Amino acid sequence: MSPFPRIVSTLLLLATTALATAAPASARAADPCPQLRAQADARDVATRIAAIACQENHAWFRAFIDADGRAGGLAVYEAENDVLADGTPAWRKVAGYWNGSGLPGSCTAASSACRNFVVDTPWSAAFVSWVMRRAGVPGFAASARHFDYVRAAWREAGGSPYRMAAPHADAPDVGDLLCYVRANAHRLGHGGLVERLDAGAGLAMHCDIVVAAEAGGMAWLVGGNVQQAVTLRMLRLDAQGRFADLPLRDAADPPCSPDAPAQCNLNRQDWAALLKLRRSAPDSLLAARSP
Repeated sequence: MSPFPRIVSTLLLLATTALATAAPASARAADPCPQLRAQADARDVATRIAAIACQENHAWFRAFIDADGRAGGLAVYEAENDVLADGTPAWRKVAGYWNGSGLPGSCTAASSACRNFVVDTPWSAAFVSWVMRRAGVPGFAASARHFDYVRAAWREAGGSPYRMAAPHADAPDVGDLLCYVRANAHRLGHGGLVERLDAGAGLAMHCDIVVAAEAGGMAWLVGGNVQQAVTLRMLRLDAQGRFADLPLRDAADPPCSPDAPAQCNLNRQDWAALLKLRRSAPDSLLAARSP
């Protein structure tokens, strides 16, 4: 792989660090993952979800996207044989997400065909499914498509552990999922997503896991296959704990380029759904972790 992506990532990290040094304290709250990742055996399922997601972000050298959409810390990419912080080669780690998610399409991590599968197949939904299985979330139906568990949360069918809300309608909490629609002819938003769910049609989506949220500060989310890694994302919250200014993508927007740097914000997406982890009956959400 060319060293160019690493050089760009290093420059972005240096720029982000310099800007963060000049930012007010409220805008640079500490990353919660170093403390959370030790709580994978916590009694409550939400903490387990967050801890396991944080463990994986740590393994990928704490890759992140800051609240202004700038990437940093990207050191190893999915296709590489370089080892992660836990000693696992990157592509074999992704194969492990597939193999441990309970999904079909798993592959033998020793084969070259498996490496091709890892590189050619989107794995962000497999990552979410793997985390939910590891955390022992009852009723979560693993899927290689985010759309499937978004639809389950909307229909509240099959005992889904989630319910769907609009991204601005409710405050995010630990264990929730924030989802956007991937490239589409026009921005769908929450209303357009509901129409698609009514029609039963599939839709390319992506979901990140909320690992921490502080009203008036930041929401911290972890997603798989974000910049070809497991990446921590920061999004601002208002005083009520709701998303303050989710950057929204529109199909009419010019592409990211030196002529349109504002479009290079990696948080600029078609945010369409907040999946809320059900907490009305805590005892029902207690389950043993999967091996």
